[in-house]
Amino acid sequence: MPRRTILKNLLAQLAYHAPPGQVIRYLIVGGWNTLFGYGMYALLIYLLTPIIASDYLAAMVATILGTGISVTVAFIGHKLLVFRTKGNFLKEYLRSFVVYGGTLLMSLILLPLLMAVLKQFVTSHQLVPYLAGAMLMAGSVVVNFFGHKHYTFATQAVTNNDSS
Repeated sequence: MPRRTILKNLLAQLAYHAPPGQVIRYLIVGGWNTLFGYGMYALLIYLLTPIIASDYLAAMVATILGTGISVTVAFIGHKLLVFRTKGNFLKEYLRSFVVYGGTLLMSLILLPLLMAVLKQFVTSHQLVPYLAGAMLMAGSVVVNFFGHKHYTFATQAVTNNDSS
C-alpha cells in the first residue's frame, strides 16, 4: 500500500475520532481552561507554601483544591462550546469529575516523582512545583479530550457539525 494511501487512511481515522472543528474548539476552550486551572494551582501554591512546610504536600493540596473549581469551569466550556450537548447536565457534570478524577489520580502519583527528577536539573527549587504542575497539565490534555468525547459527552453522536 503506498505511503500516501496509508497517511490518508490515518488522517481519516483521526478525523473520525477527533473531528477537526471539535478539536479546534477543544483547544481554544482548553487554552482558557489551562490558563484558569494553572492560575488556580499557582495561586494555591503561593498561598499554601508558607503554611505547609513540605513543597510536595503543598503541591498536592493545591492540585486537589484547585480541581473542583477548575473542573466546573472546564465543564461549562466543554458542554456549551466544544461538544454542544443538550440536557443531561447533572449526568455529564458528574461524568466530567470521573474523567478529571482519572487525570487527578495520575497527577497525584506522578507529581512527587516528577518533582524529584526536576530538583536534579532546576537550580531554583521554588520553581519545581510550578514546572511539574505545568508538565502534568500538558500531558492530561489528550487524555481528557478522549475521556470527554467518549464518556462525559458520549450521548451526542458525531455529526457533520463537528467538523465546522
